[in-house]
Amino acid sequence: MPMDVEQQVSVIGLGYIGLPTAALIARSGAKVLGIDVSAHVVDTVNSGRVHIEEVDLDGLVQGVVSRGLLRASLTVEPSDVFVIAVPTPVSEDNAPDISYVLNAARTIAPVLKAGDTVILESTSPVGTTDAMRDLLRTLRPDLKMPGAGVGSADIAIAYCPERVLPGRILVELIDNDRCIGGITPRCARKALGFYRQFVRGACITTSARAAEMVKLVENSFRDVNIAFANELSVIAERAGIDVWEVIRLANRHPRVNILQPGPGVGGHCIAVDPWFIVHSDPENARLIRTAREVNDHKTDHVVAKASDLIDLFPGEDVACLGLAFKANIDDFRESPAVKVAARLARRYGRRIKLVEPYARELPVDFVGTGAELIDLDSALERCGVFVLLVDHDMFKSVPADERVGKAVYDTRGIWPDQPVRVPESGLRAVGG
Repeated sequence: MPMDVEQQVSVIGLGYIGLPTAALIARSGAKVLGIDVSAHVVDTVNSGRVHIEEVDLDGLVQGVVSRGLLRASLTVEPSDVFVIAVPTPVSEDNAPDISYVLNAARTIAPVLKAGDTVILESTSPVGTTDAMRDLLRTLRPDLKMPGAGVGSADIAIAYCPERVLPGRILVELIDNDRCIGGITPRCARKALGFYRQFVRGACITTSARAAEMVKLVENSFRDVNIAFANELSVIAERAGIDVWEVIRLANRHPRVNILQPGPGVGGHCIAVDPWFIVHSDPENARLIRTAREVNDHKTDHVVAKASDLIDLFPGEDVACLGLAFKANIDDFRESPAVKVAARLARRYGRRIKLVEPYARELPVDFVGTGAELIDLDSALERCGVFVLLVDHDMFKSVPADERVGKAVYDTRGIWPDQPVRVPESGLRAVGG
């Protein structure tokens, strides 16, 4: 259904989730204000442009900005609905950091008024929505916050996590089911009414704590299953067996669905969120912790195997294909490909050539290493050793005759027909 045109919505955080969400709400007809701490982001959005790559997002933002439905600011203003979509990282000891969420609550507290709805979308440890409510209660004692024996509250507070796939964010924000958790059932119903204005998927209500756990469970489930594939790949490699053939054949069983291995796990969710569960109950989250350790170790394993291959060809340049955390996107957050390539660059310096079609410049991880960003055609001409880290469609399209004579370590199984190159010393190289 169309959005209430009188409704004022503020989205706090204009990142990979916040900006698409703000633009979609604006397209539905509401007046939307996007808040961000970066002046660059604010200026970019207000000019009708985007600072992130996402399919169809640029045209959508340009349209809603030109119609006056979306604008950005460094300063919060009164609204009817506040959607918080800020980062929730982990510290060096893997403890969750909810300071960005609490800072967002501090930001909106002065402009809250009776009847407003506050919705947290950031992936968060269980209890974060309650903590946000408690902070708002302290900052605004004049407003009745939900829960703790309060009957009719002035403010509705809920938690509703995104569950989207980069490259399909705009489609999935609308079509995917949403799990809406309220501090109270009344809060959940208020948030439900908001999401039904622009979400076609089913909107299901529950408690805030259950919704927080649902999001963590979804990403932990995927992490555990990826860990199985990554562990299997190491075992198969040592046994001299093609792991992709094994997985392909095993998946012909009607009740088996093994995922694909890679150089580790990256992204803003799967590589981070399982630690929230582990931190909350370390004694019982044994499988989840082990999966995280397996996936992190796979990155170390890839660095070691790639180094073995590079050392067999000491006079040749090395092409690392891909830096994104998954195929066909420009998102490098927590990317195992970046970690592998950066460690190789620190060891081999100028020999390392980086091919990433979605990067205009190298991430800061490569500063001072001497590594160079080049295109795929240049890599095929100049490099004798290839380390395949991301299965971008561009890399899959390289025909076998253009790869003749290349020594390859393939972590994604995209060049299965690549012959093993033997160095002049006669030692056998690492195959795909």
